Amino acid sequence: MSESCRLDKWLWAVRLYKTRSLATKACQAGKIKRAQKALKPSASLQIGDHLDVTVPENTHVRHIEVVQLLETRVSAPLAREAIIDHTSADVLKEVEEKRKILREERLFRQEGDQGRMTKKKRREWNKSRDTPHNPFFGDEG
Repeated sequence: MSESCRLDKWLWAVRLYKTRSLATKACQAGKIKRAQKALKPSASLQIGDHLDVTVPENTHVRHIEVVQLLETRVSAPLAREAIIDHTSADVLKEVEEKRKILREERLFRQEGDQGRMTKKKRREWNKSRDTPHNPFFGDEG
């Protein structure tokens, strides 16, 4: 195994980013830092490096320590062994609470009556109306 690895390959290999191109874009945007300095995608990583990685959702920054260098994508359990996450528990708890709220809002939107009526709801609405004629479908009633 080599003593160094490209940053964008490693971020993709340990599953911090879904694709290598997303990892590259994050590096170019300055979202990956080592010692408060933004890194380029081609930056060389060594074991023991500490990185500040902004997650793709931009909700928080993870403090990661490189334990193992990987150049190919591996399974999730092996990827977890390649890093040590030093992110504080308070930050992780806050992020989980935000995710829970977003999940509840998404479920409410799916169940609610927002947006355009479906054909079935339009028929039910028309049946419930008291007026004898329906101008929407050309009834002369």
